[in-house]
Amino acid sequence: MSSRRFMIDSRCISDGAALLDGELFRHMVRVLRLSTGDDVTLVDEAGCEHAGRIEQVAREQVTVRIGRSSRMTGDDEGTLRLTLCQALPKGEKIDLILQKGTELGVHDFWLFGGQRSVARVHADQIKSKLERWNRIVSESARQCGRRTVPAVRWFPSAAATAAAADQELRLILWEDERTNRLRDTLAGIPLPGSVIVAVGPEGGFDPAETGQFVDHGFRSITLGSRILRTETATIAISAILQYISCDI
Repeated sequence: MSSRRFMIDSRCISDGAALLDGELFRHMVRVLRLSTGDDVTLVDEAGCEHAGRIEQVAREQVTVRIGRSSRMTGDDEGTLRLTLCQALPKGEKIDLILQKGTELGVHDFWLFGGQRSVARVHADQIKSKLERWNRIVSESARQCGRRTVPAVRWFPSAAATAAAADQELRLILWEDERTNRLRDTLAGIPLPGSVIVAVGPEGGFDPAETGQFVDHGFRSITLGSRILRTETATIAISAILQYISCDI
């Protein structure tokens, strides 16, 4: 039987041992019932795989003695480096977007506050929000068997997000776009190695925001005549691009 795999932060490893606590501790000990002597495989954010054995289970911490470490070959995200640029939706929709995007091989998530976003993130909340969002993608990566964990970044506005984009192909899903379909936009060109897709919140993009994206090289596209919910559009475009790139 192969050992269980867990995503970790490389900073928890010191002197040949990994000290694991918090949610990971609870999952390993209270859910999976792992104990001293069980073999585990730890994968860090740098793409290193650490084979180890549980050495000690304390009240709130597991100690794993590392026996062998190696850098993984290959990339389970596939050939496409897809960045999902998502205006913050309300409620728990962002949880769904992060979870499903991770399962579909999204390389990283750029979240930002859209002009029509109902949900707001204040300056003093950014750190805790990012910790929570990164925890969600880490747990989703573990559950779906990914060897790498997508990064989550926060931007205060559409303008700041658009200005940071340097991907080879830049797309924005806009509900007011009537002519430029994804199929037509990609016809006759090879899909590049890096793509970023901007998706608006429930109320869509403000026209000024669309202009900011277009000014930074984004192509405005539509997925068809039906207006999709923001979480549906995110899942749809991620799956479509992965299919086109032959990764699913």
